[in-house]
Amino acid sequence: MTTKNQVRKNLYFDSVTLMVASSAMRQMEGVINAAVMMGTDHNRDLMTNAGLIGPDTPPFGVNDTVIGVQAQTSQAAEAAIAYFDTFISGKKSAAKTQTQAHATSLPGAKSQYPSTNFAVISVPGRYARAEAEKALGLGLHVLLFSDNVSIQDEVELKEIALEKGLLMMGPDCGTTIINGTALGFANVVRRGKIGLVAAAGTGLQEVTVLIDQLGGGVSQALGTGGRDLKAEVGGRMMSLCLEALRNDPNTQVIVILSKPPAKEVMADMLKQLETVDKPVIAAFLGGDPSMLAGSRVVWADDLEQAAKLAVLAEQGNPIQLPAYDSKKLEHLADTLCAQLLPGQTCLRGLYSGGTLCYETMLLLQKEGISTWSNIALDPAWKLPDGEPSRGDTLLDMGEDFFTNGMPHPMIDFRQRVERMECEAQDDSVAVLLLDCVGGYGTHQDPAGELAPAIQRVKEMAIKAGRELVVIASVTATEGDPQVRSTQIQVLEQAGAVVMPCNAQAARLAACIIRRQRQEGKE
Repeated sequence: MTTKNQVRKNLYFDSVTLMVASSAMRQMEGVINAAVMMGTDHNRDLMTNAGLIGPDTPPFGVNDTVIGVQAQTSQAAEAAIAYFDTFISGKKSAAKTQTQAHATSLPGAKSQYPSTNFAVISVPGRYARAEAEKALGLGLHVLLFSDNVSIQDEVELKEIALEKGLLMMGPDCGTTIINGTALGFANVVRRGKIGLVAAAGTGLQEVTVLIDQLGGGVSQALGTGGRDLKAEVGGRMMSLCLEALRNDPNTQVIVILSKPPAKEVMADMLKQLETVDKPVIAAFLGGDPSMLAGSRVVWADDLEQAAKLAVLAEQGNPIQLPAYDSKKLEHLADTLCAQLLPGQTCLRGLYSGGTLCYETMLLLQKEGISTWSNIALDPAWKLPDGEPSRGDTLLDMGEDFFTNGMPHPMIDFRQRVERMECEAQDDSVAVLLLDCVGGYGTHQDPAGELAPAIQRVKEMAIKAGRELVVIASVTATEGDPQVRSTQIQVLEQAGAVVMPCNAQAARLAACIIRRQRQEGKE
């Protein structure tokens, strides 16, 4: 085996481009492993741990592109590096030969297309404010996908937007649907009368997908960025979005999705909502229903409930859910527990969606199961970045530690697959929980990426004399490029138990773990 690496100084490529190139290089004959990354400290550690760079690698910094290849022969490694050069040259040539003019700046794009009124910005966080300010200055609404933006910059950008009457969604805003057009990570859902505003990207995806499955439809789905309802930001964009939905003639029902707002933000929001003459459903995940006492807003315990209540309201039915029947879930849990050994009493969850991870933590907590996590509910249960899992652990692999210089886990599955194999080696693990998120912007076949890893971890468990239950949910519709039913079929063929939604996947996992622990006491 030979290892070769090169550094391209002051050469920047977006993470998606580098992910596609790296994936293609790994498929080449004679190549064992390959990665092309920007030279951040986190990526340096990843490539070092993978054996792709070492002491002989030329020095590099955050603005440099680093290429590392492990191959069976020197010729195979060189061929992989040559492929990268050809790949990048091809993208540059394609851009130059486009029939439409290729703008190199926001002002240039605006001058070529004067009617444009929206900008989607995805650049490294240190450049995000400058680009967002340019867009707002040009009179453009902004969806700021970038993370690693300071909260002070967020507040100041949103102040500029409010002065101009513009949407400033983000930073770290992953999902939006405006007049049927999906932006960022969003799904193909039918049009309808339900308008949503969310400080939760995958939460917004999950609810819009469930609305579609239940026969409802979406008018608008607006993201604010995850920090908008914090006291420092003051719900600036949530307020503007609620006003937009109130005035939208196509919206008859409003849904709010977020973690609990700061107390003063909640008070202001309730005052605003009292003036709204449309049904309002709120899923403040982890909040206390009493915060809505005396208001017209209907409380939803989780994302599944939010979708069901919204569809009932859209259809003109009473906004009240029937009692939950857990018998079918308990029967499935009994069947799965019969495959496990008494010592398997722990669960691990590896999520690409932060809100889905958070919802699962909350549902497990209601069942008496506290979890370690990088986004822990209680600081005492915070799992430090980079540390191995312990006991019951849920990880949001879309957090900054995992995405700093790396593609989002909805796009690149390498880190999640590696972690799956690591978790499967722990004899105490009974359940592995996964989300599988489709739609625009995500991987073209997420189930296809997860399925081989699911098969491997189940085989690893069997070789160790035990079974491993893998539970998944699919956030996608039949209209998505990935096709929901196809994704479910691929996961089930790999040996996963696929539940209708994230909440039900969490409930099944909790049921299994409770039974396993009770069995151990008897």
